[in-house]
Amino acid sequence: MRYASVTDRLAGLGGAKWAVHARARAMKAAGEEIIELTIGEPDVPTPELLTQAAARSMRSGRTGYSNGRGEPGVVAALAARYSARRGRPIGRDQIMCLPGTQTTLYAILRTLVEAGDEVLLGDPMYATYEGLIAQTGARMVPVPLRPEHGFRMQVADVLPRITPRSRVLFLNTPHNPTGAVLRAEDVRALGEVAKAHDLWIISDEVYEDLVFPGVTFTSPLDFPDLAERVVVASSISKSHAAPGFRSGWCVGPAKFCERLLPLSETMLFGSQPFIADMTELAVSEPSPVAGGMAERFARRAAVIAQALSGLNGLHVHQPEAGMFALIDVRATGLSGEAFALGLLDGQKVAVMPGESFGAGLNGWLRLSLTQPDDRIAEACQRIAAHAARALETAA
Repeated sequence: MRYASVTDRLAGLGGAKWAVHARARAMKAAGEEIIELTIGEPDVPTPELLTQAAARSMRSGRTGYSNGRGEPGVVAALAARYSARRGRPIGRDQIMCLPGTQTTLYAILRTLVEAGDEVLLGDPMYATYEGLIAQTGARMVPVPLRPEHGFRMQVADVLPRITPRSRVLFLNTPHNPTGAVLRAEDVRALGEVAKAHDLWIISDEVYEDLVFPGVTFTSPLDFPDLAERVVVASSISKSHAAPGFRSGWCVGPAKFCERLLPLSETMLFGSQPFIADMTELAVSEPSPVAGGMAERFARRAAVIAQALSGLNGLHVHQPEAGMFALIDVRATGLSGEAFALGLLDGQKVAVMPGESFGAGLNGWLRLSLTQPDDRIAEACQRIAAHAARALETAA
């Protein structure tokens, strides 16, 4: 039988990248005790005021059909939120609501690019980005994010990769998996490149509220002269510890949203009104949980750096935001995948191999910071032991 070509383009770009995580979950289900440091699941439950809001909304009958843009209340709340944060008016016609950041990015890319186009994307990258670009038929053009620059995208690395087919500069700040946060001067310089080459800028900002103390977040939306070419995606998944509610949105030019609307209607024809009501409450005031998460994740990242940096050939890159830390294990002679699999089998610690996030993290590991402090400390001891064993074997 025949299948659409999109299935070929996406082959191997889905769950295969999460093989270590799936194996760890299977081991846990079989009764083994695993320290799980794989995925970015918030370390607190969804705030009760939000779940109660969703329940009240359901009980009041808010369970019917919605529309392709989003419920009026949440659209208005998002317009007010972004107007306040970005320091300039953001209209309701610049907002689109979709189920989570993943669906939002899918729809944004589907609206902006197609076969023959190119999307410039930092490498390393979040594991689903390659598939999101591939589904459109466009080609991903990796731009190296270098450790010596704190994994922040540099204009000097973007310029040589621009061609007449370049259509989008895809940013992720704060960045997953590296935890890097673009500085204002970085965003300004990249914005000038986008203007000079008539590129769209997509900015995934789902970790905006999880910036660590002392770090300042800057969005391309902060610059009015970039407004006509910037589309931002976000959700309440991380900021409000609500990933299972799948409530996201994008902010962009009104004309872009007008073009996206029929696609949204074709895909979904509306999200759940009761989730929209909950999201309206969530984005109308500061998150009650984001600040605490940011402080804990920063502390745990520092614990990992103190325990492992320079030990048994390991190097730790400390993040500036988000839920993850990176460890360079190349000195052990193992790939990230080989180290992660051996660590899981030998030490019962589950981490993500860097190879799941692009060639730029070959020989690295990504560790989630969402486990309690004592579990993080125990994981560090086991990682150090595994690294020592790998060095002995290599010798």
